[in-house]
Amino acid sequence: MTAVDADRLPFDGGKNYTLHLPPNIPVKNFWSVIVYDTQTRSMLQTDHQFPSVSSQNTSLQVNADGSVDVYFGPKAPAGGKESNWVQTIPGKAWFTILRLYGPLEPWFNKTWRPDDIRLVK
Repeated sequence: MTAVDADRLPFDGGKNYTLHLPPNIPVKNFWSVIVYDTQTRSMLQTDHQFPSVSSQNTSLQVNADGSVDVYFGPKAPAGGKESNWVQTIPGKAWFTILRLYGPLEPWFNKTWRPDDIRLVK
């Protein structure tokens, strides 16, 4: 769970961010990245039913090395990356949780960890 970017600044719903999940995500069942509203602590209310990206999404774009890039922002990134995008709302702060359903040993022994979420400059 994190509420700040790589520079330790709170997430701004009007800005764009990326999260890189390295290859071999250590999960038995599936994983998801979900965005929550900092005020209500419930899922962020967006144009999408679920403000998330998940390995259960059949249109998820996986990089050639098996890593996954997740995008956050008010508008989908260019280049057909909508399936890896979570919409945010300008003027609203947010936080996110990476959920691993059936985490495997590399998660527990910390040999695998997600990158920090970075502001797109």
